[in-house]
Amino acid sequence: MFGFDRKAARYVWTAALVLLFLCVVFLVRKTLFVFIVAILFAYLLAPLVNLLDRFLPTRTRTPALALAYLIFIGIVIALGSQIGSRVVEQARALGRELPDKLAAWEKPSPDLTPIENRFRSELIRRVQSQVSGASNEFLAGIAQAGLKFITVAGDLIYVVIVPILAFFFVKDGGLIRQHILDLVDAGPRRALVGDLMADVNLLLAHYMRALVLLSLAAFTAYSIAFSIMGVPYSVLLAAVGGMLEFIPMLGPLTAGIVIVTGSAIAGSHVLGVIIFLLAYRVFQDYILSPQLMGQGVEIHPLLVLFGVFAGVEIAGIPGTFLSVPVLALVRIVYRRIRRARLDSQLRPAGPVAL
Repeated sequence: MFGFDRKAARYVWTAALVLLFLCVVFLVRKTLFVFIVAILFAYLLAPLVNLLDRFLPTRTRTPALALAYLIFIGIVIALGSQIGSRVVEQARALGRELPDKLAAWEKPSPDLTPIENRFRSELIRRVQSQVSGASNEFLAGIAQAGLKFITVAGDLIYVVIVPILAFFFVKDGGLIRQHILDLVDAGPRRALVGDLMADVNLLLAHYMRALVLLSLAAFTAYSIAFSIMGVPYSVLLAAVGGMLEFIPMLGPLTAGIVIVTGSAIAGSHVLGVIIFLLAYRVFQDYILSPQLMGQGVEIHPLLVLFGVFAGVEIAGIPGTFLSVPVLALVRIVYRRIRRARLDSQLRPAGPVAL
């Protein structure tokens, strides 16, 4: 009557709710990202907490959580005092020596062809222009230093909030899972939600463990190889390579460019560095990473590239960091729903009443 279609109205209402949900997510994206980081940090600490909980004669996980935090803080302080000090020292040395090294590297070399000399000169000019532009921007922003300091101080609050949120996620993770399951009635849908949560739990655990181990492996391999080859600022370049492992695809590529450029300017064996980086990338991508990631994060490289670039456009660096787990979550949800539908189609129908 009067052209009103209830089915179309339901579709419009559902679409409106989805748009409203996406709008709310966009408005609270910063807070949501903090909670996601806290969840990932909780998955990073969860294996240590579970291990300590087995040996502590307590009924709650709180003592194991407290001890895990103390161990984690101790490891961070130890690594910061041993490795961080060397990274800062080499970074300062590079800042002092970079102008002289650039000037020396820009001079034509008799051992190179004219084309190679022109390429080196053009590369140095581009690097110098970028450094000069960055310096001018820095000097122009000195007047707003007070405002920037307030902004940074506000962001530092999240350094405290993330561990606190992670504490509650680890402590009450099982209770949160049970509350979510209680929202669904018993039956196939509840089983589907339970399976999805189990898959997501396994995925995030594998992903965080793999990221940390891949970063540590890259830093260790780079620092040892660069020290053997006599590459200047070996610890600094290794730290850059290790940190950029947290960004899929583009991070290792950027690290390789930075390392090769830095070793070339420093006058070390560029060819040896390139061969090592290629060999290590093959080892990590085809041997180490599949073993650490497991079967939960099997995504085609083209889809990973799409996710990385889309993440940059949507949320910048945080978007690139979250692109792979988001794609893996979508893949898990699709496979679980598809499997549930196939099982319902293959399930024999009940007896027909006569």
